[in-house]
Amino acid sequence: MSISADDVVMSLLDAFPRARQADEPYRYWFATRCLPPELLDEIRALPFVAPDLEGMSGKRELHNQSRRYFDVEARTAFACVAGTATAFQDTRVTDAIEGIFGARLRGTSLRIEYAQDVDGFWLEPHTDIGVKMFTFLLYLSKDMAHADLGTDIYDHDKQWVGRTPYYANTGMIFVPSSNTYHGFEKRPIEGVRKLLVINYVTQDWQAREQLAFPGQAIGESAAAVS
Repeated sequence: MSISADDVVMSLLDAFPRARQADEPYRYWFATRCLPPELLDEIRALPFVAPDLEGMSGKRELHNQSRRYFDVEARTAFACVAGTATAFQDTRVTDAIEGIFGARLRGTSLRIEYAQDVDGFWLEPHTDIGVKMFTFLLYLSKDMAHADLGTDIYDHDKQWVGRTPYYANTGMIFVPSSNTYHGFEKRPIEGVRKLLVINYVTQDWQAREQLAFPGQAIGESAAAVS
């Protein structure tokens, strides 16, 4: 890969301070130009097969057997996965996340899901509260037909209030709390809606095999990229 983990770090450190903040119905940010474009192309081209919904949707966990992650195996097999995961593990990035967005990441672990949503997919409103300490939904698809496939946002009564834009290399960021309701209203999806679901999770997370660095918690050892 021509793009190094350090290049990814620099791109994120540029994107995070520029992210536009919204305060209603809860605090969230919309970030742009998040990753180096060349890296985004490589991530989009990963040979991961989109899951068959088998007529079921509403929660991602309904399809746990077919979900893909930037885990140890994927880091070993694909340079773009290794570079991305290494950058999000880097202390410069985690320090920026804590300083700009107010997340508390020390002692957490990095989990990155490579989500591929097909027609028939939808997600009920949910908050991510609990073991997830930070959420970054990073959109990947270049298809202009996906412009209306952003994340749906709800108020504390789970009433729909709006939707983020969806275009490549942008994304929604928030620190999960009791009112951070978000989801995906069912609507037509042409092709595959791709995104990275980036979380830092507490050590209560049971599925350790999903983690990028299952033996290395944030802040417990030096992670800066040389």
